[in-house]
Amino acid sequence: MLESGGNTVEYKSFTVEIKDHVAHVQLSRPEAMNAMNQDFWLELPICMKALDISGDVRAIVLSSTGKHFSAGMDLAVFSNPKNTPMTGDPGRMGENLRRIVLQLQATLSSMEEIRIPVLSAIQGGCIGGALDMVCATDSRYCTEDAYFTIKETELGMTADVGTLQRLPKLMPEGVVRELAYTGRKFTAQEAQQLGFVNKVFKDQSEMLDGVMTIAAQIAKNSPLAVAGCKEMINYTRDHTVADSLKYMATWQSGMFRPNDMMKTFAAKATKSEAKFDGVWPKKELFES
Repeated sequence: MLESGGNTVEYKSFTVEIKDHVAHVQLSRPEAMNAMNQDFWLELPICMKALDISGDVRAIVLSSTGKHFSAGMDLAVFSNPKNTPMTGDPGRMGENLRRIVLQLQATLSSMEEIRIPVLSAIQGGCIGGALDMVCATDSRYCTEDAYFTIKETELGMTADVGTLQRLPKLMPEGVVRELAYTGRKFTAQEAQQLGFVNKVFKDQSEMLDGVMTIAAQIAKNSPLAVAGCKEMINYTRDHTVADSLKYMATWQSGMFRPNDMMKTFAAKATKSEAKFDGVWPKKELFES
């Protein structure tokens, strides 16, 4: 289980540092442009689940190292015929490929499914599968030299792990269609104008300082209230306003308690900072 206090946990494809309820997940293969290799696809959902299980982490910052955020999918993932066999009975081969794509999608969806907001900090190129990745985060920030591209189209395939499903909810559909059909790059400035990124920073150092500050602000709020916000916003994205209002009423009737509000009011009265209990750790069924 991951705990706060400045400790660092090493994975093969990224590092995780936790301090003051904020987890910094940083891709750590700059020599390979942080391409999303087999380790990445296996480790990311494990990492997200571990951070969520702890109940102690209240915000996550996803960043990278080197000149580029990520070159996207590492083609070596598909070079092993045992992983993705492309011969044999067409029906069985197709069923197997579909299952693999669903598993890849689930890796990135793990960031959406946890209770914790995930903020992505992007420098340089965010290419192909890396764009799928940041689309699954709650908010995006980038440097002036950042650029984004749905690279899969240029390579002769349809992007399949989230960009085409999430991006139309994050910027105008007509623009998404252009970007998908052409595969052209769009810049940090264009991304901000379209609302895809919240803010553009001068360089990576300034960006990390800024995004970590935002994460710290999130971590100071009631984690139950923040988790409720994420749950409601994600649900509303995929449902009608009427359905979402009904779900909001159901959520509030079960989850709303005045304890955290009372702590906030008391802190304001004494001009101090409210201290909130964490959400309870997640456990496996029947785990003691």
